[in-house]
Amino acid sequence: MRTERLRRAAGLLVPVLMVALVAFAYLWDPLVVQTARHAVFDQFQRWQPRAYQPAPVRIIDIDDESLRRLGQWPWPRTRIAELTTVLQKSQATAIAIAFDMVFAEPDRTSPAAMLALWQPPADIAREISGLPDHDAVLAGVVANGRVVLGFALDRQVRGPAEPPRAKARFVTLNAPALPFVSAFSGSVTALPALEAAADGYGALSFVPDADGVIRRVPLLVRQGDTLLPALSTEALRVAQGAQNITTVATGSQGLETLRIGSLVVPITPQGELWVHYSRPAPERYIPAWKVLAGVVPASELAGHIVLVGTSAQGLMDLRFNALGTVIPGVEIHAQALEQVLTGGGLKRPAWAEMVELTGIIFGGLLVGAVALRGRALQSAALTILLLAWVCGVAWSAFSSSGLLLDPVMPGMALLLSFVMTSVVHHVRAEQRQRWVKQAFSRYVSPNLVNHLMAHPDALQLGGRRQHCSFVFTDLEGFTHLMEDLDPSQAVALLNGYLEGMIAIAFAHQGTLDRIVGDSLAIVFSAPLAQPDHPRRALQCALEMQRFAQQYAGAVHARGIAFGQTRMGVHTGGVIVGNFGGATMFDYRALGDAVNTASRLEGANRHLGTRICMSAAVLSACPGASARPIGRLVLKGKLHPLMVFEPLDPATAPPDGAYQAAYTDAYALMQHGAPQAVQAFEVLVGQHPTDKLAAMHLARLREGQTGDLVVLDQK
Repeated sequence: MRTERLRRAAGLLVPVLMVALVAFAYLWDPLVVQTARHAVFDQFQRWQPRAYQPAPVRIIDIDDESLRRLGQWPWPRTRIAELTTVLQKSQATAIAIAFDMVFAEPDRTSPAAMLALWQPPADIAREISGLPDHDAVLAGVVANGRVVLGFALDRQVRGPAEPPRAKARFVTLNAPALPFVSAFSGSVTALPALEAAADGYGALSFVPDADGVIRRVPLLVRQGDTLLPALSTEALRVAQGAQNITTVATGSQGLETLRIGSLVVPITPQGELWVHYSRPAPERYIPAWKVLAGVVPASELAGHIVLVGTSAQGLMDLRFNALGTVIPGVEIHAQALEQVLTGGGLKRPAWAEMVELTGIIFGGLLVGAVALRGRALQSAALTILLLAWVCGVAWSAFSSSGLLLDPVMPGMALLLSFVMTSVVHHVRAEQRQRWVKQAFSRYVSPNLVNHLMAHPDALQLGGRRQHCSFVFTDLEGFTHLMEDLDPSQAVALLNGYLEGMIAIAFAHQGTLDRIVGDSLAIVFSAPLAQPDHPRRALQCALEMQRFAQQYAGAVHARGIAFGQTRMGVHTGGVIVGNFGGATMFDYRALGDAVNTASRLEGANRHLGTRICMSAAVLSACPGASARPIGRLVLKGKLHPLMVFEPLDPATAPPDGAYQAAYTDAYALMQHGAPQAVQAFEVLVGQHPTDKLAAMHLARLREGQTGDLVVLDQK
């Protein structure tokens, strides 16, 4: 009982350990866990991408056609200034113009740069030097207002480590936002004149996941100890004509709220915006050449946030999105802005981790407990239902509310707990099965147990005809011995005897047919066919006889009169199978061969032999040593059966001369010769202990002739 309790306690540790392992992996959040979670979130987006809604956001696209019409990139800053002017002019102005590019170096087409390159004559040089600088022209246009420029951040320091100067004013509530946002070490900034002229100044850099997919857009970043806005953040602020960006954070959980002007934007604790991508929408893009050509209706620009970027393949500003496609980087900014302005998008609330961790713990423990104690189908059904429920809840939350709940790790906890506890349950079941098999084998022959376990269909009523061999044993005088011995001593003697005899039978692959008191019935070639079953039966009988003699000698040495063992060995056709009705199975063999083997065992007491076997057994065992007993007419039989006494060379060296003399005497008796009496007298005189020879001599003296022996008793 104590061992069983310890096993149960050890079994309960398995789901606890599995849950602890998954919970640790969840909290540690290694790359493989992140990748699996992101793969599920991406699949949700592919099943249900954000439906495109008209929003006041447009992309002025420097596409391949614009490059073909207006020249290769980079364009002169005067052309950028012209484009900006078109976007600013008249009443149909864009409310914010954000450039998804960095003007980090002076324009190489400016007059001063061209003078250094061309080195023209002095008079021409004076005229060229009087032309306005292209960067100054652009700065003057930018100063007209509502322009947001960008800078690039880098994890490595490239040049001066001085961070860009933010145009926005940050208002911090509760705790500083700085420790939670993505950190960068270096930056590539716009030219000082352009930076000073712009109303907004934001970071262009994304923070892709390990697989290169942009799933979140940072709205706040930092370089060193300086908090900086992203391009999307500045575009929203400038579009509202606001100055403040307000952050609300807690010291342990990160950012809770980001307010840009009057807009409250849902963000992650790291200051990022989950992007719910939409399918490509052509109306989102306006080619730059059309703007410069003046063919864009005013309604396409009025009141819009305009992002100037490129989709040209050669400029390589392409990114992977969650839909499994590649889009221009400027479109990611645009989709983030659309999401904020239309009120949609994805959210991963702060309580999501607590819900997922709760699912890991309680789901894993529940499945583990059921898998340990319940049936396999029950635990499998529960696991499947819980998995479906977890996945269904995650999908429903995404589909209806845009909530991102991770089904991967709770599902992993369910599966891992189910698999490992099922293994433990299976191991336990195998242990119990082995125990039952061992226990059952003490009641039924092991080869029968193995057969029934391998062929459960054999456990049905019915039988089949089969050729089998049988060994029947009986212990002489034990009934009277039990009356004289203490019961416990008698039982101990009998158990020791039977244990040795049965072990020998099992060693020869015999099937224990029955135990009746001190008698055994062993069958060979059932339930599994054994082509050499007569030889097995004979060898088993000889080894049993050797054991019985040794056991009897040991008991005699203790002063107890333990009897000798008699055996009958026969082979023949029988019906083997399950008998007894549906209430109880009794696997046994029925037929004349069984009765004959039993009669041969009983004939030993009349013949004076220890083992009596039929000629059918001897003929199937070439090389076996035996001497003829005679043609026996067993009780209840009409026809004689030729039987033999096997000779075991392992117990005593055979006396060849004596056995030859016995064979000659038997031949004389078989033919009815009068000399048979004298021949057997000589044999008995030489070996008074040969009871078989003495039995034949007594028959001959009574006037019987021949080798036919009629037994009227069992």
